Amino acid sequence: MDTTDKNSLARGRVATRLPAQDLERARRFYAEKLGLEPVDERPGGLLYRCSGTEFALFASTGASPGTFTQMGWEVDDVEAVVAELKRRGVEFEDVDLPGFRTKDSLADIDGNYPSKGARGERAAWFRDSEGNLLGIGQPVI
Repeated sequence: MDTTDKNSLARGRVATRLPAQDLERARRFYAEKLGLEPVDERPGGLLYRCSGTEFALFASTGASPGTFTQMGWEVDDVEAVVAELKRRGVEFEDVDLPGFRTKDSLADIDGNYPSKGARGERAAWFRDSEGNLLGIGQPVI
């Protein structure tokens, strides 16, 4: 694909869309547990902004299988963020997969994204009120 084309996907912004079977329940979870409020809304949808990026929750009769990370935040201090979210009542996933497993809610992943200048990543995962699997990561320099 030609990245010089002004209509190229490489020049487009990416925004995550997460399904919600109960949009009001999801709104409460994101506000109370994650401290996030929508910046815009429409019938059947809520738009959130985090550091110049966007994601939306949309009313859906479908549900995510929750078997893969659907959205993730990259943070400067994953331990502090996990501690704060636990204080707010977020329950983190225990992960035991080839290559990494969680200990105290955090996994150390060697070799993750070396193009970012990192030798790995520390990460944690949780589910929102709708079963969407969300991640938090911090590059390890």
